[in-house]
Amino acid sequence: MSGRARLALCAALATLCAAGALLPLVDPVSWILQAAILLAIMTGVGALARRVPLAGPLTIAAQVLVLVLLLTVLFVPADAVLGLLPGPDAVAAFGRLLRSGVQDVGRYAIPAPVTPGIRLLLVAGVLLIGLIVDALAVTYRSAAPAGLPLLALYSVAAGLAQGGAGWLWFLIAAAGYLLLLLAEGRDRLSQWGRVFGAAVPGRPGGGPGSAAGGPATAPVRTGRRIGALVLGIALVVPAALPSLGDGLLGPTGSGPGRGGGGGTISAVNPLVSLQDSLNQPEDREVLNYRTTAADTRDLYLRIVALDQFDGTTWKPSERTVTDVPERLPEPPGLSSAVGRERINTSISTAGWYAQNWLPLPYPASRVDISGRWRFEPQGRTLVGDRGQNTRDLQYQVESLQVRPTSQQLATAPAPPGELLREYTKVPASLPPVVRSTARRVTRGASTAYAKAVKLQDWFALYGGFTYNTEVRAGSGAEAIARFLRQKEGFCVHFSFSMAAMARTLGIPARVAVGFTPGTKQPDGTTSVSLKDAHAWPELYFQGIGWTRFEPTPSRGSIPDYAYPDTSGSTEPGRPDPAPARPAPPTQGPSATPSCGPGEHPAGSGADCPALPAQSGARPSDDGPSPWAMAALGLVALLVLLLPLVPLLWRLRLRSRRLAPGGPDGGGATDAGGAAAVLAAWQELLDTAWDFGIVPDESLTPRRAAARIIRVGELPPEPAAAAQRVAEAVEQILYAPRPRPVTGPAGDVQQVLAGLRAGAPRALRLRALFAPRSAARLRRAGTARWANLRLRCRTSRPVTALRRATSTLRRGRRQRA
Repeated sequence: MSGRARLALCAALATLCAAGALLPLVDPVSWILQAAILLAIMTGVGALARRVPLAGPLTIAAQVLVLVLLLTVLFVPADAVLGLLPGPDAVAAFGRLLRSGVQDVGRYAIPAPVTPGIRLLLVAGVLLIGLIVDALAVTYRSAAPAGLPLLALYSVAAGLAQGGAGWLWFLIAAAGYLLLLLAEGRDRLSQWGRVFGAAVPGRPGGGPGSAAGGPATAPVRTGRRIGALVLGIALVVPAALPSLGDGLLGPTGSGPGRGGGGGTISAVNPLVSLQDSLNQPEDREVLNYRTTAADTRDLYLRIVALDQFDGTTWKPSERTVTDVPERLPEPPGLSSAVGRERINTSISTAGWYAQNWLPLPYPASRVDISGRWRFEPQGRTLVGDRGQNTRDLQYQVESLQVRPTSQQLATAPAPPGELLREYTKVPASLPPVVRSTARRVTRGASTAYAKAVKLQDWFALYGGFTYNTEVRAGSGAEAIARFLRQKEGFCVHFSFSMAAMARTLGIPARVAVGFTPGTKQPDGTTSVSLKDAHAWPELYFQGIGWTRFEPTPSRGSIPDYAYPDTSGSTEPGRPDPAPARPAPPTQGPSATPSCGPGEHPAGSGADCPALPAQSGARPSDDGPSPWAMAALGLVALLVLLLPLVPLLWRLRLRSRRLAPGGPDGGGATDAGGAAAVLAAWQELLDTAWDFGIVPDESLTPRRAAARIIRVGELPPEPAAAAQRVAEAVEQILYAPRPRPVTGPAGDVQQVLAGLRAGAPRALRLRALFAPRSAARLRRAGTARWANLRLRCRTSRPVTALRRATSTLRRGRRQRA
C-alpha cells in the first residue's frame, strides 16, 4: 500500500474514532455502519482521483459529487431523478429531513431513536468531517490542522451528552488523531529518506527545536496556534450547543438544591417533550407495575403538578423540598367522610428512562425507594437530588384510591381563602373569549362541581373537539384562545384550557402531567409506554382535595364521580342538567339537499331533480351518441346519490337491526333473541353517536345509557326506554338465566325520537345526512380493500407471473 493510501485509510479511521463519541446518544447504533461504508467509498474515490492524478480541487469536487449521490440514494431515492440524481424534489426532501432532524435532536431522550432526520444528521456529519480531514491530511498533506474538524466532531458529542462524552471516547478520538499524525510522519520520511544527522549545536534554529530562549520556528508557531484554537473550540462548542434533553417530561430546569433538609425546586415545562413522546415513531415501555388495586382505570401515574399560569405557559411554582418522610402527610382537603381504599403498587422503570421526577399514584402515602430523593409537599412529588434519576429503578408505593360521590362534590363547601387566591389566578393577558366561553358552557350550573362536569363534557363529548397530536404545541393565553377557536389539539391543550376556564369561574385548578394507567399484560403486570404520556386537570374541592377530571376525548377514562347519579330525577345535590348542545358547524346538506328517485327534499314539496331530458330522446345526426348520453346520465346519477350514501347506509342498517320480523321478535331468550338485543343496543349507541355522543367502550351498558340520557337531555319516557335496553343487554351478557325481553326495537325508536326532539335543527340534519357512525362504513371498506389486495398478491396467477419474471431475469444474467 502506498504512503498516500495508508494516510487516507488512517484519516478515515480517525474520523470514525471521533464519531464514536456520538454512539451513546442514539439507539440503535447501526447508523455508524452505514457511515463507515459510505466513508470508505468516498475515501476510495479520493485515492483513485489522486492516483490519476487530479488536481486537489478536482479531487475534492469528485468526492463531494460522490458524497451527494450516496446520500441521495440512501435517504431520498423516491424524490431523485432515476433514484440517483438529486433534482429539486430531492433537495426539498433533504431540507425537510434536516429540519426534522434538528427538531428531533432537542426533543428525544438519550439515547434518542434514530429517526430519518437524526440519521441524516449523523451520517452526513460524519461524511462531511471525513471529507475535510481527507482533504487536509491527504490531498494537501497537512495532518495537524485536520485535528480541528475531528475535535469539532467530538465536541458536538460532548455538548449534546449530559455530563460530557466520557473519557473513554476522548481517548479513542485522541488515538485516532495520533494515528493520523504518525501516518503522516511516516509518509514524509518515506519521501525524504532516513534522517542521519541532527542539528548542529549552537546554530540558531538549526534543529527541530530552537535554542533555549531563541525564537520559535514555523512548525512550533503553527503547533501553538493549532493548540490555542483547539483549546478554544473545546471550551466554546460544548457550552454553545444545546444539550439533548431528558425527553419525556425530563428536567428542563434546575434540580433541587444540595444540602441537608431544604432547597428549592425550579420550574419545568413538559409541553414539548410530552407532545414529542406521543409522536415518537417507536413506542417504548417506560415502566411496568404490579398493584393490589382491583380496578386500575383511575391509577394514573402522576409526575408533576403545574400550578402557575403566567400567560406564557403552565409550570410548577418554585417550592421548598425536604427529605422524604417515613409516611407522607395526609392529602390536603381530604376528609374522613370520603370513601377511600389503600393499595400497594410495585413499579419498575426502564433502563433508558432517565428523568428526575418520580412517577407516583396520587395521593401517595408512603414511598419505599433507594437513592437521593427529595419531597415537595405542595405537589406531593418526589424529585431526584444531585444527579439522581429514574433510570432502572424498582420501588414500592402505598397510595389511596379516593372515591368521592357526585353528591359529596356537589355539596363541597368553599375552599380556604388563601388556596382560592393562589389557584384561581389568571394573567391579565388572558383573552376575554376564554372567560366568556366558560360562562356560556356552564350557564345554569349552580355549583362548582356542576360547572366542572359541564366543562369536561363540553370538551370530551359534545363540543366538537378533535384529538390530534400533530397540532402545533402551545400553552400560553393565545394558544388557549386558538384552541377554543380551532377545536383541535391533544391532551395538553384540553387540560390547560379546562384549568384556565375553571379558574375564571372561581374554581381552584392546576394541571397534572404523567401517564395513564397503561395496558394489562398476560403475566399480571401493567405496561406503561411513551404513548401513555398524558396531561389532565385537577380541580380542588374542600373535603375531597385535588380531584382529577378527563376532558380529552379518546384518552384515559372519565372518573365515576364525574357521572351524576341518574337513578332518580329529584335527588338532593344533583347538579343541573348539562346545557343544550351548541350546534356544530353544518357539514351536512345544503338548503336544497339531494334525494333519491321518487323522494322529496326534506322540508319542501318540490320534486327531485330529474335526469337530463336528452337521456331518453332520439339523438340527431350531429348530436352525441346514445352511449355518451347514457354515460353522462349515469355520472349525473352517481353525483346525486353519492352524498346520500351515508344516509342510505344508516337507514338500511337501522331497518335490518330493528326489523319487526327479524330476530328481535317476541321475548325469546335463545341465540336469536340475544342477537336481536345486542343488535338493538348497537343501534342505540350508533344513534347517539350520530347526535354527537361518541361511544365509550370502557363503560358498562348502564353507565353508557346514563351518559346518553344526561348528554342527550332525554325526556323521562325515552330515558326509561334507554335504561330498559341497557338492562336487557346486561341480562343477555351477565345473567345465568336471562329474563325474556320484549320490544327492544321499539325502545330504540323511542330513544331516537327523544334525541331528535331535543336536538337543534342543524344537529338533526347532520345526524340524518352525515351520520357520524358512518365512520364504520369507511373502516369496513378499508379493511375489505386491504384484504382484497392481500388476496391479489397471493393469488396463483400473480405468483406464477412473479416466478416467470424471476426466471427470465436469471436467464439474462447467466447469458450476460
